[in-house]
Amino acid sequence: MMTLIIPRKEAPVSGEGTVVIPQPAGDEPVIKNTFFFPDIDPKRVRERMRLEQTVAPARLREAIKSGMAETNAELYEYREQKIAAGFSRLADVPADDIDGESIKVFYYERAVCAMATASLYERYRGVDASAKGDKKADSIDSTI
Repeated sequence: MMTLIIPRKEAPVSGEGTVVIPQPAGDEPVIKNTFFFPDIDPKRVRERMRLEQTVAPARLREAIKSGMAETNAELYEYREQKIAAGFSRLADVPADDIDGESIKVFYYERAVCAMATASLYERYRGVDASAKGDKKADSIDSTI
């Protein structure tokens, strides 16, 4: 990843007119999951969801853990069925591989990423908002 400096048209930061996205955090440890589902690497979530360093590591970690808990809860019965069938991990459940990875594991990680990202951005407007959309969002922003 690289540091991107974006000129800002309104209220300049520190009088210089730029916003600086900080360098990546040194270490973001893998988040341990339950015995059945795979652990989640925050760095991989950042890459997949294009989060870069605009989200603090602690906040991302909390969102990922929430996404894992929600996804695990949704798949509870599925997990119980597979354990009863003799599979101790999701990666052991028969499935096609794409790029050397079980599609079941891929979809699980994708679900966790989507849940985490939704949790992070439910109150923030996207960086891809158009000028018109940005202006409309400004007019309806809450003041909580």
